[in-house]
Amino acid sequence: MGRALSLGNVSGVQEFILLGLSARQGVRVAVFAVFLTLYLLTLLENALIVFLVCSHAELHKPMYFFLGNLSCLEMCYVSVTMPSLLVGLWMGPYHVPFTACMTQLFFFIVLICTECALLASMACDRYVAICRPLHYPLLMRPQVCRGLAGTSWLGGLLVSAVKTACIASLSYCGPNVVNHFFCDVSPLLNLSCTHVALPELVDFLSAIGIFCGTLLVALASYSAIGVTVLRMPSAAARRKAFSTCASHLVVVGIFYSVVLFMYSRPSRVESTDLHKVLSVVYTVVTPACSPVVYCLRNREVHAALRRALHPRKGSSAITDISRS
Repeated sequence: MGRALSLGNVSGVQEFILLGLSARQGVRVAVFAVFLTLYLLTLLENALIVFLVCSHAELHKPMYFFLGNLSCLEMCYVSVTMPSLLVGLWMGPYHVPFTACMTQLFFFIVLICTECALLASMACDRYVAICRPLHYPLLMRPQVCRGLAGTSWLGGLLVSAVKTACIASLSYCGPNVVNHFFCDVSPLLNLSCTHVALPELVDFLSAIGIFCGTLLVALASYSAIGVTVLRMPSAAARRKAFSTCASHLVVVGIFYSVVLFMYSRPSRVESTDLHKVLSVVYTVVTPACSPVVYCLRNREVHAALRRALHPRKGSSAITDISRS
């Protein structure tokens, strides 16, 4: 892959300079410490969710299967973007080889496209659970869940391969300064000295197909859920149904609002401090907050966590419940 990316760049630019986040010298160390803490916390939170989902039989359900996939993705996601952010804060502007930049771009596009598809799959899961509860075991059986997750990852790989190949095939004659903290689509298009109509078209079509398509699926699912919940006669049932969807709605709202603003425009967009701040929201803040939002009011996850921390108390509690 690295050889192909190197051959695609027919220009003299062999490396890029990432400017990173703008921070004063006096506060750079403090900002570095904050982002390093967020990075480690994100890895810990998501690794804990993956462990709980895999090790506790009561969490072997479609909702937690998708949540485990999302947690794996979030760990990869922050590991693609956060190291370059941290290096930029520690060292200031630094050089990145062309092949390394394209490799980072490839994995970033894979993960962001896969996340869109996984969020749409989670919305469909909640739709079936609330609007078609009698058909839920059939429609969301393990084979279907694995198919949805596999399609999400495969779709992300295919879209990323096409987009990265288009961007890597452009000529970069200089300057080679990327006004961002990682290699992203728009900053790289700004540096190209050749016609970028094809990459922009591919970027636009992928934004329509992946971002807007999955967003429409999520909106349609939650619109149907809202109608079903409002028709429930019991207030307790309405609260229970809403509580299972509220956390997902928060994550979907934050993620899509920022991503659509950043990537749904096919033209070259100048990378400003605002764009870098918005990039921090969906590459740093959202992965760090998602596990907390999803599990804050989830009793099954709380119970699994208590049993993992206190296995003897958990086993005695299960025994007492079975006896009663």
